[in-house]
Amino acid sequence: MSRSVASFFGVGFFPIAPGTAGSAVALLIGAALMLGPPWLLPLGAALAAAAGYLVIPRAVTDPEADPGWVVIDEVAGQWIAMLGLAGISVAGLAAAFVGFRVLDIWKPGPVGWADRQPGAFGIMTDDIIAGVVVASVLYLIRQLANL
Repeated sequence: MSRSVASFFGVGFFPIAPGTAGSAVALLIGAALMLGPPWLLPLGAALAAAAGYLVIPRAVTDPEADPGWVVIDEVAGQWIAMLGLAGISVAGLAAAFVGFRVLDIWKPGPVGWADRQPGAFGIMTDDIIAGVVVASVLYLIRQLANL
């Protein structure tokens, strides 16, 4: 069961760019969550993050490894990034997706620091930080656009 959750129910076994596949699936599910009550997406993000921290130590036996098939971290990070959106729009979803993937791949500053930490902490925390940064930027853009 731990491996299933860590791979987000098999999405992580996509043969090409599993992290991007995990983010794309998370984006679609996150958009559906945004159609519900306003607490649903934050709850989903919190549950995905908690699940990742809990299952990764059971699913990944090498504490130094960050296997490509583990994508629960991308799910949590993508959903956190989407928290900066006021609603569903193609432009907003695209910005949340691209912004998150850029930070997750390039790993600047604190994202890179977190990625270098061992075990579930490193695997999960870099994506959570990337998600928070993207959500913050999207929120700031929204606030500046309303001036």
